[in-house]
Amino acid sequence: MPDAGYPQHDFPKRLCRLDLWLNPAFDQIIGKEADIALSVLPARGDDARTLAGLKTAHAYHVSAAKDELPRPWFVSAELIAQCPDLVCVSSGGAGYDTVDVAACTAAGIAVVNQAGGNAASVAEHTFALLLAVQRRVVESHNRLRHDTGFTREDLMGHEIHGTTIGLVGIGQIGSRVARIAQGFGMRVIAHDPLLDADTIRRRGAEPVPLPDLLAQADVVSLHCPLDASTRGLIDARAFAAMKPDAVFVSTARGGIHDEAALHDALRGGHLRGAGLDVWQQEPPPRDAPLLALPNVIATFHTAGVTHEARRNVAQSSANQLVMMLRGERPPQLVNPEVWPVAAARIAKLK
Repeated sequence: MPDAGYPQHDFPKRLCRLDLWLNPAFDQIIGKEADIALSVLPARGDDARTLAGLKTAHAYHVSAAKDELPRPWFVSAELIAQCPDLVCVSSGGAGYDTVDVAACTAAGIAVVNQAGGNAASVAEHTFALLLAVQRRVVESHNRLRHDTGFTREDLMGHEIHGTTIGLVGIGQIGSRVARIAQGFGMRVIAHDPLLDADTIRRRGAEPVPLPDLLAQADVVSLHCPLDASTRGLIDARAFAAMKPDAVFVSTARGGIHDEAALHDALRGGHLRGAGLDVWQQEPPPRDAPLLALPNVIATFHTAGVTHEARRNVAQSSANQLVMMLRGERPPQLVNPEVWPVAAARIAKLK
């Protein structure tokens, strides 16, 4: 069982996490390591205790959910300054919005994410949203429950077979989306500035510049990280550049698309619909304008929240933390350039 704190420093390696929900696989894996002490600290209600635990930690599993994790426990420059022993941080998801990677690199702290751990779930959810929009699933369900006197033709939707899907980003999730799209008989195009054209082709898509993707795609689906280069990437000009009647889907991160601009494009009839799993504020307020539109299908950042994905992410995080605390290079380093420095710091723990 994990300790509630660090009552003694007999363990050479100290790992902490907060008491936010985490699949039990994490604690089970760490619990098998005789030289690692796991401390579970309160996310809320006892900041002094939590800070005291973090100040002596060598490793920190941090939630990737920016609107669930209290701001003081983000891995910020301010927190790092108070945690001189911290050598490795693991984000509990593919994203790492709660980690200041540059500050970690400057401090010699290795950062890992769990890219791929929830890829199957997010890719599946992409098509759940897309099909719900195109086939008017929610509208049909609601009318069957609450309405009478309508015909099947009143609920007529559209096939996705034979259409073009444009993927903005074709990493582990985007690659899975591409394969599923091919199974539906869709043409797949993609834009990813981090990959060369041959790599994009190997991942199942035709490489195109972003303006061409917007102009050609019947479905635009986001699968890129949120960073300085992508924040606000899909703005009013981008929505205007999309084909009339196109569908917009995002299971990436809130902030990549402009919610007000999307609302205008949908309300004005330029776009057919949108499937949204991610929001600038999560959950969005109940009076969010997008939620009032009948052609928007909305979920609460649950694309990667399945039993299987949460287990995979917990296992991945625990295994990578164990590897790092053993001095072994982990597979999902976000800041690989820091590893020689971090490894040297970790070696001193033995």
